[in-house]
Formats: sequence, structure tokens, C-alpha cells
Amino acid sequence: MAAACLRLVWLAPLLLGLVDGGRAEPPRDALREELVITPLPSGDVAATFQFRTRWDSDLQREEVSHYRLFPKALGQLISKYSLRELHLSFTQGFWRTRYWGPPFLQAPSGAELWVWFQDTVTDVDKSWKELSNVLSGIFCASLNFIDSTNTVTPTASFKPLGLANGTDHYFLRYAVLPREVVCTENLTPWKKLLPCSSKAGLSVLLKADRLFHTSYHSQAVHIRPVCRNARCTSISWELRQTLSVVYDAFVTGQGKKDWSLFRMFSRTLTEPCPLASESRVYVDVTSYNQDNETLEVHPTPTTTYQDVTLGTQKTYAVYDLLDTAVINNSRNLNLQFKWKSPPENGYVHYQPAQDRLQPHLLEMLIQLPANSATKVSIQFERALLKWTEYTPDPNHGFYVSPSVLSALVPSMVAAKPVDWEESPLFKSLYPVSDSSSYFVRLYTEPLLVNLPTPDFSMPYNVICLTCTVVAVCYGSFYNLLTRTFHIEEPSTGGLAKWLANLIRRARGVPPL
Repeated sequence: MAAACLRLVWLAPLLLGLVDGGRAEPPRDALREELVITPLPSGDVAATFQFRTRWDSDLQREEVSHYRLFPKALGQLISKYSLRELHLSFTQGFWRTRYWGPPFLQAPSGAELWVWFQDTVTDVDKSWKELSNVLSGIFCASLNFIDSTNTVTPTASFKPLGLANGTDHYFLRYAVLPREVVCTENLTPWKKLLPCSSKAGLSVLLKADRLFHTSYHSQAVHIRPVCRNARCTSISWELRQTLSVVYDAFVTGQGKKDWSLFRMFSRTLTEPCPLASESRVYVDVTSYNQDNETLEVHPTPTTTYQDVTLGTQKTYAVYDLLDTAVINNSRNLNLQFKWKSPPENGYVHYQPAQDRLQPHLLEMLIQLPANSATKVSIQFERALLKWTEYTPDPNHGFYVSPSVLSALVPSMVAAKPVDWEESPLFKSLYPVSDSSSYFVRLYTEPLLVNLPTPDFSMPYNVICLTCTVVAVCYGSFYNLLTRTFHIEEPSTGGLAKWLANLIRRARGVPPL
């Protein structure tokens, strides 16, 4: 009985400990996701995704075995290589600040990698080389080509973006691979680092065939330490995944500046990421006063946000996906945006071309002042055609159709109204309702454009060389297969030999 009581005494604290230990601890990590849609001054549309994962853990001092939101592959890199900060970007295209304005975060074309190591690293170059090889495997990129020939140690640029006890640039390494081509092989592992992957939340819009059919594409990964509280008594690790694209509104909108989520991404938003504590969409509705156009957003936002961004006062329409009123009963949110022009202004009409289907069409209704010059220019890129599409004289160039100018020119003398049937034919071709002006249609000269032309003599040389080799080799081989060989027996001499031996006997010489 005493033994039984003793066991109960020791069992009670054990049960209490299990109860206390079984309580669910608050999560030490959090996820925020947001999408910023910005109409650009050029008429294009920029979409910027940001996914921020914050983990209240010191990966370099604590032994971490369980990962919830923070990717385990990146967490192990921080611990193994003693990283202070890591910044990696893959970019296709170039951000044209002159036409699009300043970006949130710009990156060079190709692949860019810059890393700050902890001051405890003894061999920075060795760690840098091993780290680039590991990142090459994680993101399916050619980062393994980073070596001493393309690595530098800046001393004035690339300061730490997070907490930094010191700025000894000996622990900084920077490299760029401008020839790196960004494709879906880089996007897929980037999406797998997201807590919800591409299954829910804003990441469902990350459709590869739409993201790469853009004028600009940039995806990046930024890792840095940040303060956990206001006093900064402890640190947290922040992973920020960003993706920026620029859509040509005229191409995706079939000649119209109006656009929507489905038109850009071929998908709509259905639900927020269940692991996200914040999921929002921001639409820049700031009036740019371009052609006195106003932007209408549907559905109407519940709230707006105003702040100074990049030195300019901005107004954003906010859509909170965690708000049940934002996503309707059909569980579908398709933001639609329309530009409204005043009725008195003309609407420039532009129909983009489609390769081998239809040409460009640009129509403008303008009013020109007297004694003025108007210049219209269009940027274009030269490209190689298919070899069957070149003309017999490709070096001459390719003709572009002439422009057409239709105008009502004020008349110096007011014309009298006459009967068209009674007037001469040269006067009744263009009907004019107003006698104070007359109609004129002018054509410009055709434009001759020189496109890149391949060396058409190269196929001729290849054909000649190939035919020569085939003729020599095949002829010899065929001759060996079809020729018949005969062995000739040595003859006995015949009449000539008999006469020679007859003469030799007469002379007393031995016969042949």
C-alpha cells in the first residue's frame, strides 16, 4: 500500500507536466503577402508581389530542427555558411525608368548575387564559392559559374539592409551574370519556397506562361536579420520574396488600356493563403493627369491608403482578402480597371500587331496649330525572320507601308454650294459639308527598313561541300560493290614465242 501511494505521488507531477507541455505555443513565425498594381505613365501596368516570412529565431545560435513557414533549405544555408544577409535576383528585360518611373526595387538583367558573411568566417572566398554552387542547385541556375573572375568586393555600395554590428567589407561579395536567361526552371523552385506554394493566396496568379509574356520580369530572394521588438533586444530572420512584372496593356488588352486580373494572369483570386496573417491587394489610383483620364476600379474598394512612396504622394485602393466581404459568394475576385476619357478629347486608337497575322495600326485625332511641326516616332526592335520569309533581294531591305494624313484644311475663299451632279467630276470626289474648308488626304513615302540578314551563301557552300563529299564517297563505295574482278592466267607465248625459239635454235642459243 505504501508503494502504491508513493507511485501516485510521483505520477501526479508527471501528469501535470504533460498537461503543461501539451499546451499549444504561439507560432514564432508569420507570413504576409501583398500585391501592388501600378498603372505606369506609359500606359503599361506593373504588378509587384511581395511575400514576407518572419521567423523569431536565431538560426546561428539555436539548433533548429523543425521548420514551419521558413524554408528549410534557406535556413540551413544561414547556419552552415554563417550568413548575415543574402540577396539574389533573376531578371529578364530592363526597367525603363524614363517611361515607367522609379521601381520599388530594381535589379540588373541576368542574375545578381551579393552576400554579407558573419565576421566569424575565416575563409570568405571558399564559403562564397560553395554557397554559389548550392544556390545554383536550389534555383536551377548557372550560379556555379561565379568565380574570382566575376566577383568583386565593393567598399562604398551594397551596405547591409538589415541589422549590422559592423561594415567590414572584407565579408562582402558581389557578382553578376548578365547572360543568365530567366525561365520557368527558375520560377518553379522560387514558388516552392512559399508556404502555400502556388495553391492558394496571391501565389495562384503566378502562372508561368503569363509572367514571362511581359516586357519586364524580375524575381528575387532577400534574407536579412531584423529587430524582434522596439528595443531590439533580440533578432528575427526575414525572408522576402519579390516578383515584379510589367504588362503591355495594349497587347494584353487587344488595343485597349483597360485591364483586369484575369486578362493579365489568366486567373482570379479565390481565397487567401490559410497560413498568412495578412493578404492584401493594393491598386494605385493616383491621378496622373494624363489626357485628363480617370481610373475606375471595380469592385469598389472598402478602404484606401495614402502615403508618400518614392517621393510622390500616392493613393491606393486596398482589398483585404482576409475580409469575407471582399471575396463574394462565388469565391472569385477579379479586379477590373477602366480608363475614362472626357468626351471632348479624341481617343488614340492603337491596335498592336501579331506576328504573321496582322500589322500595327495607329490612329490619332489631333489639332495642329499653324506654322508648326509635328513628329511621330515609334520604337521597334529588329528581329530575324524565317528563311522562307525573306525576299529574293533581302539586302535591299523591307518596305513599311506609307502613313496616311487626312485633314480638313481651311479654305482661303468660301466655296459656293453647288449641285454635285452638275459639278465637274474632279470636284465631287470628296464630299464636304462645310464650305469654309476642304478635305485633303496625303500619303508619306514608304519606309525602307534594313533587317538582320543571314548569310545566304552559307547554305550554298554547305550544299556544294556535302554533294562533293557524298559523290566521292558514294561513287568509290558503289564502284567497289559493283565491279567484277577476274584473275588472268599467264599465256604460253603463242606464234611470236615459237618464231623466236626457232631463230634461237638456228643460232645455237637456248630457247625461251
